[in-house]
Amino acid sequence: MNLLAELQNRFAAALAPLVDDYQPLLEMVRRSTDARFGDYQANCAMPLQGKLGRKSREIAEQLVAALKVDDLCEPPEIAGPGFINLRIKDDVLASALNAALADARLGCPEQPTRTYVVDYSAPNVAKPMHIGHIRSTVIGDSLCRVLRFLGHKVISDNHIGDWGTQFGMIIYGCRYLAEHATEPEGTIGYYAQLYRLTNQLVEYHKGKAEVAALQHGIEQLTAEVDRAQAAVTAAASDKKALKKAESEHRRAQAKLAEARQELEDLRAKLAAVDEDPVKAKLAQEHHDIGNRVLLETARLHTGDPENLALWKKILPPCLALLDAMYQRLGVKFDYTLGESFYHDRLERVVTDLQAKGLATESEGAVAIFLEGFDTPMLIRKRDGAFLYATTDLATIQYRMEQWQPDAILYVVDHRQSLHFEQLFAAARLWGYQDVELEHIGFGTVLGEDGRPIKTRSGWSVDLSDVIDEAVSHAAKVVAEADTEGELSEEQRAEVAEVVGVGAIKYFDLSHNRTSDYRFSYEAMLNLRGNTATYMQYAYARCRSILRKAEVDPEALRASGAKIVLTDPAERALALELVRFAEAVAEVPLDYRPNLLTSYLFDQVAKSFSTFFENCPVIKAPSDEVRASRCLLVDLTSKVLKKGLELLGIDVVERL
Repeated sequence: MNLLAELQNRFAAALAPLVDDYQPLLEMVRRSTDARFGDYQANCAMPLQGKLGRKSREIAEQLVAALKVDDLCEPPEIAGPGFINLRIKDDVLASALNAALADARLGCPEQPTRTYVVDYSAPNVAKPMHIGHIRSTVIGDSLCRVLRFLGHKVISDNHIGDWGTQFGMIIYGCRYLAEHATEPEGTIGYYAQLYRLTNQLVEYHKGKAEVAALQHGIEQLTAEVDRAQAAVTAAASDKKALKKAESEHRRAQAKLAEARQELEDLRAKLAAVDEDPVKAKLAQEHHDIGNRVLLETARLHTGDPENLALWKKILPPCLALLDAMYQRLGVKFDYTLGESFYHDRLERVVTDLQAKGLATESEGAVAIFLEGFDTPMLIRKRDGAFLYATTDLATIQYRMEQWQPDAILYVVDHRQSLHFEQLFAAARLWGYQDVELEHIGFGTVLGEDGRPIKTRSGWSVDLSDVIDEAVSHAAKVVAEADTEGELSEEQRAEVAEVVGVGAIKYFDLSHNRTSDYRFSYEAMLNLRGNTATYMQYAYARCRSILRKAEVDPEALRASGAKIVLTDPAERALALELVRFAEAVAEVPLDYRPNLLTSYLFDQVAKSFSTFFENCPVIKAPSDEVRASRCLLVDLTSKVLKKGLELLGIDVVERL
């Protein structure tokens, strides 16, 4: 049972005679912020005061008189100007708990079904996945799990980059730089080396051209800082003006520091080539490498036999590496349709958009001019090459033809916001009005220094290395936790893998997806904080209690034993377990898995800890109470396990 949803339905009936549009008021029926005032509260009387021309407390009294909640709640109480406080009856809680014990869904009802396409992960397959891919992968996977659990049809589609410039770089590397690869030919390591070398040379020549512009920009920003400093001095006697001037000065200093850091990073990249005799020589020999890579990419796209044969040779080991990573993360996709899948559709997309008057030629290119945007969305370059926008439009067309979704969710870095705003606007013009198109943006994974995590050479850290390190840290945590030596070395290794992978995923999901966060192995494996390790430990402790009590929960329930609530700590835990349905249903409202992690940690795990401290289970005062508490422990473990499963995280029976 979703108690909150049920209470909102009851309030809807009470509000309907008073106001036509009562939906916003239902959002003011929510869980109480202070347990002293009840389990739920309704603050919807106050906003009605102006509309109805009556005191809010009188309105609250009218609502309570019309409210039909006798079967759920103790008599509602009105506080202050019209706060309505509600306390769920203990027998209702106990009944809901006992029903959840017998329900694989733990009391969570299925919603009316929608069809979702969820586009997430989407790495470029020409190189190993890096730390930057973790957010899209785990957020998208969790959203798929939650939506499916709620009863929706979900189609997960990994829109991999298997056709872009990165393959032009590998093809170029295979042709002209193969002698500099040290890994065996045909392996993913071989292709990754050639990609990185080619890309480094491309970035080198690009960077050489950017140095002067950056230096000029720094000179301008330095002058801006000086002007801002002068303004601070001039405003010294005016507090209001001084505050504004100091703010402008700090902003100018920050922009200057960012530009200087950008120049420093660029010079480091250039030095990595200049100070390496082999790479410096290659840079001279391949001075036009940027254009030549684009030509190799264009040859691939136009069906050149040699480049196409090379692409077909490169792709399988790249995909095998991806599959291995997804298997380790416990992530599965219904479809993996890369950019190459849509290539044959692109010309038709452009032709159709032109025929409908939605796309026009502009300086030899083809673009869609969208109202409200300063720049058009290019769908074909002057040289005939297509762009990401073209592929994304073709992808929407295909998905609508094949799957007829009600919603398409794109779990992609927030820095792509403008692209998706234009893409969705163009899709609407093209005729796709009846589908929800959502960009589920997210922030950046940062290092301890507050900057995006990079290796010393400037590359993003490989995800496999990150997981290996997390598992290594987890092995130490497992060894320290296994004080009684219950686990063999093999079991410890298996548990460390589960704990390490879970730690990375949970740490990401526990942050608001729109925020950046700092990556820390110590923080994510903390046994006392909001971490997967703590949650897995809480689950393992539940299972340990039941083992020590020598109880089979299913047999106990079959014997007729029931949960009864005799202590405040029992009731507090019971209320949170019943709220599982609310917590899960809240996630898709704004597509935020962190709401589920907060529920599991702040509500369930903390309530269980208080219960464990105050309510003896094995040494309970009577057989009836012992059986009840064993069932409560069992249900807690089930809620923790299911909640973690919806986040894509496994549990272990012993930790």
